Amino acid sequence: MCGDAGVVTLDIDPHVTAAARERLSALGYQRVAVTGDGTAGRPNASPYERIFVSFAVPRVPMTSVEQLAPGGRALMTLGTSSPSWPGLAVIDKRPDGTAEAELRTVEFGHRAGVGFGRLFLSPSFRDTITAAEGPTRRTRVAPPADTARGMWLALDGLYLGLVRHFGAKDLAIGAPECGSWVRVRAVGSRQWDVGTYGPRDIWAEIQDAAARWRAAGEPAAYRIHFDTDDVQRATSPNGALTWQLPR
Repeated sequence: MCGDAGVVTLDIDPHVTAAARERLSALGYQRVAVTGDGTAGRPNASPYERIFVSFAVPRVPMTSVEQLAPGGRALMTLGTSSPSWPGLAVIDKRPDGTAEAELRTVEFGHRAGVGFGRLFLSPSFRDTITAAEGPTRRTRVAPPADTARGMWLALDGLYLGLVRHFGAKDLAIGAPECGSWVRVRAVGSRQWDVGTYGPRDIWAEIQDAAARWRAAGEPAAYRIHFDTDDVQRATSPNGALTWQLPR
């Protein structure tokens, strides 16, 4: 779509870049396919009008911001150790060279890049959450809707280590590192049974994040602030809800 002038593609796997060079050449394109760390970019060919990172990162690589041309834009999937609630980071470089960044809610994102560990729910853990019998508490407080993605993104940032079992009939979320889980089942008109297990009260964490999200105006996007090279924060437009992005 962009032509072959001024386009650079990077991958950390030399087999991938070798195959890309061969296939692009066979199609008649001049190509620059480079083996290297995508988070480091390729500064000797910068600045770039567009940067697209096709793997998930825990925070915005500042190299991407530095290598953007004025008026340029970078896109990348941001997330925590959980794969359940990704966000799309959109970074725009202003004409004066300063950057403006936004974290938007999305339904799907890219897989994690090399060196970025992710949590997951093992089959046995998923079975435990969905089939376990035990004490429950009945509530008229509805779980947040799946479409309230701004809330789930905030939950992921505020309470790290939660992974959702999207294949379950009911709302089922676990914390693999400590074995905690919550399951919420509809049992009638505006009634739900909540079962929890483990040292974390995940249902209370969900309700806290939901309350803070509502107080922030139920945002679907957050501003990303670059406080220092080591500190990045996501903040609601009214400033009422904020969390620090993972290091």
